[in-house]
Amino acid sequence: MARAGEEIYNPVQGDWIVFRQTARDTGGELLSAELVVAPGGGNLLHVHPLQEEHFEVLSGTLGVQIEDEDRILREGEEATVPPGTSHRWYNEDERQRARVLLELRPALNTETFFENLYGLATDGKTDENGTANLLQVAVALNGLHKGEIYPATPPIALQKALFALLSPVGKLVGYRDHYPKYSGAETPSGEGAGPPSKMSVMAREVLLGGGLLAASAFLIGKMRRRNRG
Repeated sequence: MARAGEEIYNPVQGDWIVFRQTARDTGGELLSAELVVAPGGGNLLHVHPLQEEHFEVLSGTLGVQIEDEDRILREGEEATVPPGTSHRWYNEDERQRARVLLELRPALNTETFFENLYGLATDGKTDENGTANLLQVAVALNGLHKGEIYPATPPIALQKALFALLSPVGKLVGYRDHYPKYSGAETPSGEGAGPPSKMSVMAREVLLGGGLLAASAFLIGKMRRRNRG
């Protein structure tokens, strides 16, 4: 669980977050943090269906795309993204970092989302955009973060259906919607505290595939015997 003053870093996107007020501090009403965006850094278009997101630039400049409108915010300038609105933030300056006060209302489980996303990036378990693999995303967005955040495309209804189908598979091969390794001040270090290794996932996929093949063969054989009878 995040604490005020805790700092997390994303080596893929090149940004970091210092939590100012967490869900625990505000009774769930607000998550407040200082976001530092590296030169040329940013994220992909996404949607918070239930949350308002607010930016205030403390130093440097921050680009904010809200649906089809792009704005460049300078020191002291602010922007608010209403719930359910596609948006992204970025730093076009190739030399100077952007320091931004970031606020989300209500807090929901966003701090845990950031902790786990940045932890996965640090451990080399995301792509060049800082995105985890599809099964990991499905488990997270159909679990603890269900209804909280989605990519801007495809339509959210389609994403919900896809994640509902893939999430059970992801759990069977070892993925979780959050990991103690990343989301707590008292961080366990034993097996199961972090995401599964590639070898573990592959082994479980083989076992799962073998089980499905065996079950299919059994059902087909049973149907054939019934037809002969």
